[in-house]
Amino acid sequence: MARAAAVTPAGSPPVPHLTGGGGSGRAEAVLSKLQLLVTRKLDGLLQGDYIGLLPGPGTEAGESREYRPGDDVRRMDWPVTARTTVPHVRRTVADRELETWLAVDLSASLDFGTARWLKRDLVVAAAAAVSHLTVRGGNRIGAVVGTGEGTPVRLPARPGRKEAQGLLRAIVGTRVRPGRSDLGALVDLLNRPPRRRGVAVVISDFLTPPEQWGRPIRKLALRHDVLAIEVVDPRELELPDVGVIALVDPETGELHEVQTADPKLRRRYAEAASAQRTAIAHQLRASGAAHLRLRTDSDWLLDMVKFVAAQRHARTRGTTR
Repeated sequence: MARAAAVTPAGSPPVPHLTGGGGSGRAEAVLSKLQLLVTRKLDGLLQGDYIGLLPGPGTEAGESREYRPGDDVRRMDWPVTARTTVPHVRRTVADRELETWLAVDLSASLDFGTARWLKRDLVVAAAAAVSHLTVRGGNRIGAVVGTGEGTPVRLPARPGRKEAQGLLRAIVGTRVRPGRSDLGALVDLLNRPPRRRGVAVVISDFLTPPEQWGRPIRKLALRHDVLAIEVVDPRELELPDVGVIALVDPETGELHEVQTADPKLRRRYAEAASAQRTAIAHQLRASGAAHLRLRTDSDWLLDMVKFVAAQRHARTRGTTR
């Protein structure tokens, strides 16, 4: 995927980036502001009791509701059924002490952004939101970080807010090499060693062919609740009509000049991009993973809040995500 310089939309305040040229002190300051933003907005919009990122079936008994076709008969609430003469099932509450693991892709293709954020910054922002939602329930969070062509970095799972902040600092400070991480191999690191059921979150632009990472995610979903967070820039979906532009592939260094005034080229580009994103979504659905798409030109926190609220609503209705 080609790289373009990040551009801040007219009328929007410039957003400081977490990566590149700012030094560790500046990155630390920006990360602190990001964590404060995440804390205030998520806690303000997600009110109520414990809210899991992916509320699964759990084991803790909850309230009863009427039976619906497709419900697990093993959860029948026979005492309530006998009293009301209407079949009821017992809801279960998601386990509170879970372990969440992140697979964070920091490939060179993420050094791209034409809107409010670079994709790499959005990856870190998503990791910050996930870590906040995890540790607020007393759970542990760890990560494996893809470093381009380098060896992935494993960060052990620990409970606590300070430990989660340390995890984010370690992700931001990870040295990334040129090239693309092997996303399939990165996801496979979450399968080893085998762990008790928990939550696995894969954060990437998923630009590698789906057949390379689809099977590892399917394997991961057999044991864990999996969330795939896909980061996208609008210029990856369509080209603007701005004449000749020079694009550099960050993974190979190759320079490409593109004549965007050609309507046929723009149409072919949009069709190819649409087919690519459709293939990604199809592979994620087939693997059983929940899918959240975050764009560099939208309110990513609001999108995440809507996603979490939808998961809670689905659990309340007894439906699957």
